[in-house]
Amino acid sequence: MRAFLFHVLNHLIVDEYRKQKTVSLDILTEQGFEPSVDPTSRLFNIIDGRQAQLLMNRLPEKYQKIMRMRYIQDLSLKEMSLITGQSKNTVAVQVHRGLVKMKILYPPLIKKTEGGPK
Repeated sequence: MRAFLFHVLNHLIVDEYRKQKTVSLDILTEQGFEPSVDPTSRLFNIIDGRQAQLLMNRLPEKYQKIMRMRYIQDLSLKEMSLITGQSKNTVAVQVHRGLVKMKILYPPLIKKTEGGPK
C-alpha cells in the first residue's frame, strides 16, 4: 500500500511541475511587456560609483592602481599580476588591503555629508 501511495504522489508532483510553464523574456516583449528601468536606482548607482572613485583617490598610489584595475577595469587577479609583474597572491593581498583602507576612509565621508544643514 505504501508503494502505491508513493507512486501516485510522485506522479502528482511530476504533473504539477509540468503544468507550470516558463515564459521567456522574448515572448513577453512580443506580447507588449516592457521591462521598466527605474531612473532613480540608476542615479544612485552613478552617485555611489562616483563616491567610490573619490575614496579611491584618497588611497596611496599603489592601492589606487590595483583598485582601479580590479573594480573599474574589472580585471582578474591573473591579468593584474601580468600587468604589474607581481604574483597573484601579492595582488590579492593588495586588493584586500585597499578595501580595508577604503572602509577606514568611508565613515568620515558619511559624517561630512550627514552633518550639513537640513
